[in-house]
Amino acid sequence: MRRTAVLAVLLPLLVLVRVGPATAAVSCHQITATGAGQGAAPQAGDPPGLIRTVAQIRGGGLLQGTTEAAFQVVGATPTGIVFAGDITFTTNRATLSVDLDGTLDLTTGEFRASGDVSGASGKLEGATGTLTLAGVQDLLDPAGSFTETVSGEICVDLGANGRT
Repeated sequence: MRRTAVLAVLLPLLVLVRVGPATAAVSCHQITATGAGQGAAPQAGDPPGLIRTVAQIRGGGLLQGTTEAAFQVVGATPTGIVFAGDITFTTNRATLSVDLDGTLDLTTGEFRASGDVSGASGKLEGATGTLTLAGVQDLLDPAGSFTETVSGEICVDLGANGRT
């Protein structure tokens, strides 16, 4: 009788215990952030014409932190240039890289670039999504200062804690 009573108490508890590791689902996060940055110094081994930038990203949720980018001019528009390159967002516990293609209007300083996530580490490992950066560069500032908005969507399993 005692054994039956113990089983009656333990059986419902065993049903609640999950076998194996708990997993979270991939969730998608809308990104709406602002950034302020400037041109950055070339690095050893940079090809001719490579343009580097750095920026501080605010209000970015998953992407709040800093960026480093490297762009190559790949064409021209009637009023500016076409560029392509990588940008890396560095956050508290992660990095996220995006391959960008964009344009810069050399008469107004307006730029727009977008691309897909190409890599991630830390809490963002395995992330997918697309981001757009749009803003204005101060063409009269020798430092190349700019302001921008970062928008898009990042999908990631935040419960994986960097394990995919």
